[in-house]
Amino acid sequence: MPSALSVILDEGVLYPLDYAAPDHLIKVGTRVRVPLQKRVVKGTVIAIKESDTRSLKPIVEALEEFFPPDLFELGMWMAHYYATPLGKVFQVLLPPSVRKGLVKAKVQQFVRPLVSLNQLREECEKLRMKHAAQAKVLDALLQSPKGLLLSELLEIAEVSQSPIQTLSKRKVLEIFDMTIERSPILDQDFFPTKAKKLGEEQQQALDKIRTSLEKNALQVHLLHGVTGSGKTEVYLQAIDAALKSGKSVIWLVPEIALTSQMIERLKGRFQQPLAVLHHRLSQGERYDAWQQIRSGRTRIILGARSAIFSPTPLLGLIIVDEEHEPSYKQSDDSPKYHARDVAVMRGKLAGATVVLGSATPSLESYTNALGGKYILSELHKRADKALLPNVKIIDMRPETEKARGFTLFSEALIDGIKQRIKNGEQTLLFLNRRGYHTSAVCQKCSYIVICPHCDISLTYHLGSQILACHLCDYRIPPPRTCPSCKCEDALKFKGAGTEMVQRALHALLPDVRTLRLDADTTRHKGSHEQLFKQFRAGKADVLIGTQMIAKGLHFSLVTLVGILAADASLGIPDFRAAENVFQLLTQVAGRSGRGELAGEVIIQTRLPDHPTIVLASKQDYRAFYEDEIKVRELFHYPPFTHLIKLTFASKDSADCLKEAEKIRSSLINALPPSVEINPVIPCGYAKIKEMYRFQCLIKTKSVGAVVEYLAQIPRKRPDLRISIDVDPVSTYF
Repeated sequence: MPSALSVILDEGVLYPLDYAAPDHLIKVGTRVRVPLQKRVVKGTVIAIKESDTRSLKPIVEALEEFFPPDLFELGMWMAHYYATPLGKVFQVLLPPSVRKGLVKAKVQQFVRPLVSLNQLREECEKLRMKHAAQAKVLDALLQSPKGLLLSELLEIAEVSQSPIQTLSKRKVLEIFDMTIERSPILDQDFFPTKAKKLGEEQQQALDKIRTSLEKNALQVHLLHGVTGSGKTEVYLQAIDAALKSGKSVIWLVPEIALTSQMIERLKGRFQQPLAVLHHRLSQGERYDAWQQIRSGRTRIILGARSAIFSPTPLLGLIIVDEEHEPSYKQSDDSPKYHARDVAVMRGKLAGATVVLGSATPSLESYTNALGGKYILSELHKRADKALLPNVKIIDMRPETEKARGFTLFSEALIDGIKQRIKNGEQTLLFLNRRGYHTSAVCQKCSYIVICPHCDISLTYHLGSQILACHLCDYRIPPPRTCPSCKCEDALKFKGAGTEMVQRALHALLPDVRTLRLDADTTRHKGSHEQLFKQFRAGKADVLIGTQMIAKGLHFSLVTLVGILAADASLGIPDFRAAENVFQLLTQVAGRSGRGELAGEVIIQTRLPDHPTIVLASKQDYRAFYEDEIKVRELFHYPPFTHLIKLTFASKDSADCLKEAEKIRSSLINALPPSVEINPVIPCGYAKIKEMYRFQCLIKTKSVGAVVEYLAQIPRKRPDLRISIDVDPVSTYF
């Protein structure tokens, strides 16, 4: 019986189509070109079945590209678990540069000598008087005897192509095409480093990981260590063990800003190719990295969440650094996957060891570790005899009274910054809001200037003199009259962002040197690395930033961390609010005193006795976990159940609510009573880009039983968007 291939196309049709197979050699996961109407498109073979193929069109060709078996199976699992059409999933698994075929390998002409160095010198001297241009070419090659790119040779020798072609015809040199790797780190130099001697707890953790690597079967490790406890060194020595056994490694980091430090450590330790993957790369760089990984020439992959889909053969180790970070969750588009959970599943399919690391693990991961599902290793002390920083909680209510009005800085914080400047040390200031002011309010009628497309207040940016929406990027100059009551000069700006912090600090300390790290200052490629290099080189006394500065950064001269408005997120009506604040405060505080110098942390808040803030100041994760897990159990939240968030969006608010209620009613009738379906409510951001948004939360012990019904929700109306988010990180926004 002939074989039919079930093919999922890269673009357009989201569900599989059948084609006739020319032979029996094609395997599942093979990339193919197939006819679709009058076009030829690319796709992936997802199944092979015996069938009457006389009515089927044959494929055009099988491509050399293919998915490793574990990555292919991962895509199939994601489609089911995240209730997403297969076509959408495979679009995520393949970078656009590969999927669309718009990017090709970069090829340039290369010139190298065909004779020995002595012969080259002799030839050069013969030509110097009569053929000076040819001699210039040979002079350049004598300086670079291994050869040069033709473009470089033309620039160095300052000649046309004619003398080079003449020397090629005489067999003195050859010109040939060479594939050039486009890499963001190719031209960078790194200092070689050696493995450090591990402490007792570090060594125990490493031994457990090495044992797992030898088994070639999934084992998940949770490496829970206080900030600065040397988790990175454990990772590096685990990578060394994996590479020596012939396996490849994927190392995930939560933020693009962290990659520069990790690149430095990996290139310094391992003398072999490294692939770096994140969204700031050009399509050409992504294409080259993907091809290097697929071929097995590159066995160390470092990147943000999408790097988990690297097509690497012989995958042996996956590291998810700062595994608690919400940035590992894809929340903007389907499939709304969590890279940490996908990493665990890929480890299972590949028989690889998975290491989750954090000073503040997610409650789900820590519960799995305590229950024996994960192997737990704990590091209670900082590495290299460094001590945890001394932490002070400052009540800002008396500070406001002393200042006779709003103030960003307590006296203790300003005194601390002055002392660090005097000592030649550095300070981090953390405020999780960018911009200058967070709102513009009319003093007459209390009207707040909002985005007409999103119904949220516009943020004032002093540098660009605009009011901007941080959801849709709508921008206007600040109005002189109130849009509501038309009163002139009645608008007053309120709230503070990082831009105001920088300006206010300069007003208090005119000679202070500052850098600011937020979404406004890091819009361009390479801007993170540039700012960090400046700060590490001592070109600033204070680094001011949002949550970008909280994640795994190491600056040995930072001895003071100031946390402004520590309680700002505690009032968000989200079951993860306390966990997020605890993690953020603990992580930011952990940036202080990571070298030989003692560290200090000043937490400014109007809720100095709040348990979350008090426990974060002590870095007492276990006490926080024991308090928070009781609340989760009482209200049936993760890790005791799975959450699924349905979001409905339409330009017609009443119609959107009506359709959401109708779908909720159908689910109540279809699903068993054990599945809890909450009422439909407006989202925290009730309107974004002209679309009104409502949501409905589902609580269930088993995701599989629910997503089958969710996948059948009718999607026939283009004016109503329905989004399914399994295991959401936020139930409010």
